[in-house]
Parts: sequence; structure tokens; C-alpha cells
Amino acid sequence: MRFELFIAVRYLRARRRQAVIGLVTLISIAGVAAGVAALIIALAITNGMRRDLEARLLGNSAHVELMRVAGDGIRDWQPLVDRLGRLPHVTAAAPGMYEQVMVSNGPRAGFALLKAVIPAQERRVSDLLSMVTSGSAADLAPGETTVGSPTAALPPLVLGKDLAETLGASIGDSVMVTSPQGELTPLGLMPRYQRFRVAAIFHSGFYQYDSSMGLIRLSDAQRLFAEPDVITLISFKLDNLYDAAQRGHEIEAAAGPGFQATNWMEENRELFRALSLEKVVTFLIIGLIVLVAALNILIALTMMVMEKTRDIAMMMSFGVQPNQVRRIFLLQGLLISLLGTAIGLFLGYLASWAGGHYHFIPLSASIYNLDTLPFAPTWSDGLLVSGVSIGVSLLATLYPSSTASRILPAEALRYE
Repeated sequence: MRFELFIAVRYLRARRRQAVIGLVTLISIAGVAAGVAALIIALAITNGMRRDLEARLLGNSAHVELMRVAGDGIRDWQPLVDRLGRLPHVTAAAPGMYEQVMVSNGPRAGFALLKAVIPAQERRVSDLLSMVTSGSAADLAPGETTVGSPTAALPPLVLGKDLAETLGASIGDSVMVTSPQGELTPLGLMPRYQRFRVAAIFHSGFYQYDSSMGLIRLSDAQRLFAEPDVITLISFKLDNLYDAAQRGHEIEAAAGPGFQATNWMEENRELFRALSLEKVVTFLIIGLIVLVAALNILIALTMMVMEKTRDIAMMMSFGVQPNQVRRIFLLQGLLISLLGTAIGLFLGYLASWAGGHYHFIPLSASIYNLDTLPFAPTWSDGLLVSGVSIGVSLLATLYPSSTASRILPAEALRYE
């Protein structure tokens, strides 16, 4: 063991008469550990929120959506879907139709965003139909009906879990779907309405979808809205979702004039920007704990220098160089920092693993769009936190180590 490291380790083991210095040293280690653990947990939560929101958004929606600028729908859509589906980097394309409707079940009613799909194609661009928790989405397939019930002849409807609870609807119930797109009658403009059978209920874990979305067959939607052979959008899945902006421009150009493409990054830009800002702010605020711990290291080392003035003077009188004395206290601060950082990393990753594995912290899905608090610790965050912790702690050792190296043996030992 090097001479400086040997002395630094000896100084950390405070004697009984130096109990105060030993207590301050322990507090310094605990402070570094608490700051590092808090940072790891906070960054893991931020990463988990971003990961889960991104995964659920992309699982439930397409990477790119193409619509008509005029808003009058896309006619003769089948050749267009086939042609655009063969573009480079496009792995799947599916037609669809969105419409805002009111769904009522007896006295209970709620507004819903109804998405009309062709199930076989929709499964290739989103996972909503794969998240059915009760019933079966197979009824949405063309020509499929359920026999043996009074509502068997009604067209099928798949509802989000929270929307179904709002309506008090269960599998097999008949619900009324009312469209604001009315038809002109002698009595004036009358809304269109039709009864549907609740065939399945899905649960995506993303409140925005579970509380306000329903899915029906495209053919049933075209009859309900009196729009034969018309769709409102084409959804695309890409081989690289992070190229959605560039591929969206390519799809828009290939579709021709009158079309506009949007992508998942544009639609959720503000959400992910807020999460990135939250991560930076969290790092800065909780990083103050590490700064406080560094001040404790400064106090502990300063007290140590005052206590060891006689020992330092004797070592220097035996030929120990000032640079060696400086390194003794730099190494002492480094040891405190390394020990605290190691303990903090262990506690932080352990708590993050437990939170992500057991999901013991529930959230209000209506507020956070997630029903449990997610944790996603990364090694890069651990390296960043460790670097900041050790760097700040070393800065705190500069003053006491420099003070120790400037002690004059003759002055320190004059009255000994």
C-alpha cells in the first residue's frame, strides 16, 4: 500500500478522543449515499415514465398517419393503401376512420372516439386488439356474428376498460352509438344512431385510450356515418420508429397533393419535452443532497487537519513532502466519496429494481396515464451520478488538503 493511502486509511479510523470527527465522517458517507440513491431512484422513475408512455403510445397507435387536408375523407382508398404499403421502410399499412360519438347504456352515457378498422390489417400497425381482457375481438372480423343471444344480430363494438365501467356495460350488452353527423329530415337535422353489441373490452394501461376509445368494423362505421367506401386516414408502421418524421414526408409525397402526414413524435412532442425537462430539473434539485454531503466532507477534513496538525508537522520534519501531505487528505476525501457512492448505488438500484418488479406504488391513471409508478434504472445514469458525486466530493477536499500541505513544522511544534 502506498504511504499516502496507508495514512489516509488510518486517519479514517478515528480514535475515541476523536469521536466527533468520526461521527462527522459517518454523516458525510451517509449524506453521499443518500444523495446518490435518491438520484438513481428519481432518474429511474423519469426513465420509466418515458419508456412506458412511449411503449404504450406506440403500441396503441401508428408511427405515421396520412389524412386528406380538406377533411372530406379518402375515396378509392384500397389501391392507395396497397401502393403506399410497398414503400421502402414501411412494414404495414391499414385503413381507418375516426369519429367522435356518444355511447349510451340506458341512463348512463359517455363520449368516445370511435375507430373503425379492418382487424386483420389493424393488428399489423397497433396492439389495441391484442389487449382484450374479456370477450373476443374476433367478432370484428368481416362476417363474424355471435349466435344464441338476442343481441347476436347487432354489429360488434370493442370498448376501453374505463369507458365500459363509466357506461356500466359488460360483454353482450346492447349500447346506443349516436353520431353528431346528422341527416336532413322534414323535422330538421337529426343525429344518426345505431345499436351495437359489446363484444370485447380492452385494457391498454394508457388512460387516454381506456377511457375514451372504442373500435368497430370499418363497414359498420361507413353505414353509420353514411359514407360508403370512404376512410379518414391510413396508418403506417415503420421499420425504424425514430425515422417517422422523414418517412412521413416520403409517404406524403408519394400520396400526392391534398394529403398531410403526421407522426407520433409530432403528436407527443410536448409530452416528451416535458419529461426531458423534468429529468434535468430532478437531477439539479436532488443533486443538492450531494452538495450538502460534500460540505460535510469539507468540515470533516478541516477538523481532521486541525486535529492532526502535530502529526503532520512531525511527518514533514522526517522528510514527508507537502505534495504527499496534500495527497493524504485528497485520498481521505476520495475514500469517503467512494464508500458513500457505492452504498448509494447499491441502495438506489435495489429500490428501483423492487419498485419495477413488484409495482407497489399505484398511480391515478386519470392523472398520470399510468396505473403504477414505473422504474427503469440505466447504467449510464449510474455512471453520470457516480462521476458527479466523486467530482463534487474531490472539490470539497481541495481546501483542507491545501491547508495541510502549508503547515510549517517549526511553528506547529514550537510549544510541544
